[in-house]
Amino acid sequence: MENELTRQDKQRIEASIRGKYLKVAASPEGLFRYPTGRAGLEALNYAPDLVRGLPEPVAAAYCGVGNPFTLGPIREGETVLDIGCGAGVDSIIAAKLVGPSGAVTGIDLVPEMLAKASENARLAGVDNVTFQESSAERLPFPDNSFDLVISNGVFNLVVDKVKALGEVYRVLKPGGRFMLADQVLAGELPKETKARVENWAR
Repeated sequence: MENELTRQDKQRIEASIRGKYLKVAASPEGLFRYPTGRAGLEALNYAPDLVRGLPEPVAAAYCGVGNPFTLGPIREGETVLDIGCGAGVDSIIAAKLVGPSGAVTGIDLVPEMLAKASENARLAGVDNVTFQESSAERLPFPDNSFDLVISNGVFNLVVDKVKALGEVYRVLKPGGRFMLADQVLAGELPKETKARVENWAR
């Protein structure tokens, strides 16, 4: 079918995502159509006490499209997976919420973003969070590993969303929760595959 993506298309999409977020790792300012940094956190109604507690370089790195923490509580001692953790701001907030008895793991495709996330965790003084390189479509964790999976503005970029969602529910413990903030396309997809691929990460 004309609209099916080839392996080469998927490789081009992944390269485009890596290229964009290499720039975001330096600074998200001006790269998105919505507020980023501390202004983004405030506009999306993140808990003011948590936002105030973030060092300025950490808050400045925020570039989420929504606030997954409005979808339900996070309890002390829980294990959390952040898919597409980026610069680690949501992971750091989750780490503060689960406390020392809990643990957070953030994954991302872009090594530079993971390096930024690790530095931000150090600046924020949280040591119950780890970061590793991985794809949402191939989570490197055993079944039933996490109480909660969060994600912010990532699944719209994933090529095989069905596979990625299957991975989420595989790694969740029985009764676990998935708290997702994301964007959806309101109009029609471009009909030509080339146009779809070129516009994927915009």
